[in-house]
Amino acid sequence: MNIHSNLKKSQFILIAAGIFSIISLWLIFSQEPNTVSPEFVEAVDSLVGNECNDEFGIDAEGYNVIKGKIRLNQFLADILLPLNISYQDISNLAEKSKKVYDIRKLNSGKGYTLICSEDSNQKALFFIYEMSAVDFVVYDLTDTINVYRGSRQTMLEEKTASGTIESSLYMTLMNQGLSPALAMEMADIYAWSIDFYRIQKGDYFKLIYTVKKVEDEVVGIDNIQAVVFNHFDSPYYAFEYAQGSEIDYYDDEGNSLRKAFLQAPLKFSRISSGYTKRRFHPVQKRYKAHLGTDYAAPSGTPIMSVGDGVIAEAQYKKYNGNYVKVKHNGTYTTQYLHMSIIASGIRPGVRVRQGQVIGYVGSTGLATGPHVCFRFWKNGQQVDHRREKLPPSLPIKAEYKDNYSEHLNLWKPRLDSIQIVPIENTDSAIDS
Repeated sequence: MNIHSNLKKSQFILIAAGIFSIISLWLIFSQEPNTVSPEFVEAVDSLVGNECNDEFGIDAEGYNVIKGKIRLNQFLADILLPLNISYQDISNLAEKSKKVYDIRKLNSGKGYTLICSEDSNQKALFFIYEMSAVDFVVYDLTDTINVYRGSRQTMLEEKTASGTIESSLYMTLMNQGLSPALAMEMADIYAWSIDFYRIQKGDYFKLIYTVKKVEDEVVGIDNIQAVVFNHFDSPYYAFEYAQGSEIDYYDDEGNSLRKAFLQAPLKFSRISSGYTKRRFHPVQKRYKAHLGTDYAAPSGTPIMSVGDGVIAEAQYKKYNGNYVKVKHNGTYTTQYLHMSIIASGIRPGVRVRQGQVIGYVGSTGLATGPHVCFRFWKNGQQVDHRREKLPPSLPIKAEYKDNYSEHLNLWKPRLDSIQIVPIENTDSAIDS
């Protein structure tokens, strides 16, 4: 009797719990969203108020403006539900947004702005996601949902800078409060001329460049007009110049800075082992020739083809691991070993361009850590690519030579007149 009684009680409790859960869910999804809570206002960065705000091309006068930053693991629904936007509208917004911007890719730390009605409901009318300091996406919720991209108006401002290398180009720029993006720009310009893994203390640079500004804030580097990098007591000049529609960099004699090959297959890393006829192998524990250059870098770092060519091999072998071999012409061939993976679409017969990613740094095959072993063949013989004098690209065309001379006469004296910031004075930057 007690057993039957207990079973009936258990069944009653389960039924009651089920009914309670159904009623609770019905109440949650059937009610209209509440007005914005104090907790939500505290969760955003600032409640601007109803001042006139048209930075995104929207006249916000008479509306409440809320600014915040995307938080870790925060979704669009977390932001819009407290502001009277229903699940259905959020679902419609996500669908319409697919062709403009995938809302699943909202990045934590990125800013956003909400423009809301000023009544007691404070319903969201616009949600603006700031992809960068310049570009943004507008989600218009006022009538039929509309999604579109926009950009803040930018201004260009010319600046000059200089520096003397103490440890690295990156640290020299950072010590002066200059943008590290300049290091990437210079690495691209001099990719065919200077091996940035071998720059030495005392090397120096001067440059004239343009920055992008939104109002009074610098938001990025637009381009470098002129630069000189003094490396091993030799000046390497580079001037931006357009031959018709083709914009490139040329030296003070009108030669292109583009050479047949990049100096290295990675933008930034370090040489962990150079080309040598006798090296103690860390895995095989014996001395043998190392006819390549090892560039150590974190796993997953993109590996680039150093020149145009055709993929000759792309496969896995016991000692090489995942590797790619590129035939550039009848004289030169390059090989890239120990990749974590070979890039999609890279297979024999495929043509690749200089700078194209062909794989990613790893430690497959006979390797003790993540790096790429870069090998260079000339006329069928492996050689040290860092000692090769690589052929230059095409110089200034004859019809542009006079105009380029005038271009040099304008920019070179300005570049030469920039004072150099010495190592001992790196705290006092020249950035005007």
